[in-house]
Amino acid sequence: MFEVEPVPTLRWVDDHLRLLDQRVLPQTVEFLEIRDIDSLAEAIRTLAVRGAPAIGLAAAYGAVIAAITTKNRPDQRHRIDQLLDVLAGTRPTAVNLFHCIEIQRQVLDGVEDPPDIVPELLSTAHRLFEEDLNASRAMGRFGSDLLEPGSIVLTHCNAGGLATSGLGTALAVIYDGWERGRVARVYADETRPLLQGARLTSWELARAGIPVQVLPDSAAASLFAAGEVDAVVVGSDRIAANGDVANKIGTYPLALAADRHGVPFYVAAPLSTFDADTSTGADILIEQRGRGELECYGERLLMPLEAGFWNPAFDVTPADLVTAIICEIGVVRQPTRRSISQLTGNV
Repeated sequence: MFEVEPVPTLRWVDDHLRLLDQRVLPQTVEFLEIRDIDSLAEAIRTLAVRGAPAIGLAAAYGAVIAAITTKNRPDQRHRIDQLLDVLAGTRPTAVNLFHCIEIQRQVLDGVEDPPDIVPELLSTAHRLFEEDLNASRAMGRFGSDLLEPGSIVLTHCNAGGLATSGLGTALAVIYDGWERGRVARVYADETRPLLQGARLTSWELARAGIPVQVLPDSAAASLFAAGEVDAVVVGSDRIAANGDVANKIGTYPLALAADRHGVPFYVAAPLSTFDADTSTGADILIEQRGRGELECYGERLLMPLEAGFWNPAFDVTPADLVTAIICEIGVVRQPTRRSISQLTGNV
């Protein structure tokens, strides 16, 4: 695996969670010191921390914060459940959020002596963090095996260390591919409207010394037509049982363009992103974001007040447009309900 230093996306420090504030990158590197659930919920809602695995890990550490802040309350367990419900309500599409919360609820169910709650929850959060790092390394190797030497790779949004414990999903594939000579350079969609590709992915790749060029989302199809893309690698926030993939808005058009031009379209995501309880992409709840993300650029008004808006955070790419899904235990080629079940065991 390419020995890039993991991005300090989130770390537990003494008695609180430290988050890298992704809202101000790349201009400023700032950290948030999170000591209460309201602050954590706000950080998740406003995308100070973002990316399905990172959101889930933040929630896992959030359970620790909830236990610390309710210490000595006679109704501690009930109050922790309420605080976890607050976190669960922040981002509806990313399944990792609910996965990690459920794991911590199971820990709570297994602890009878209240003084033991914090150590058990913290130990579990640390374990989930390490599992995510290891999953990133495995995905990197499995995914780069699919790339031809010297490939030009297109990616969308940010599926790197900033979206995980520090290495990434799609970018883990790129990091490993760069080290092995399978990636020559990368194109990063700017990713409207919040520019996670321009602000975050290009920052990560430049930090690692990997050549990267940023392009407008609307230019991607022309890049395919020019023969400038050998593979697309993206992440995912939820994968349905049939292989339909929810990812940042703008992913579906990339899959259509890739299919039209015969370019392989790969999705890299950990097992925690697979959702056997969601039958198809049509069942995935798509988060709707606010007007402000479209209406203004800084202090400048970009649209008249009379105009309406539609601002979904994600779209769904049908499984038949996905060449393969890469996870930490292997690769599902031409994903279907059966092939996913065979690899994951309906995780």
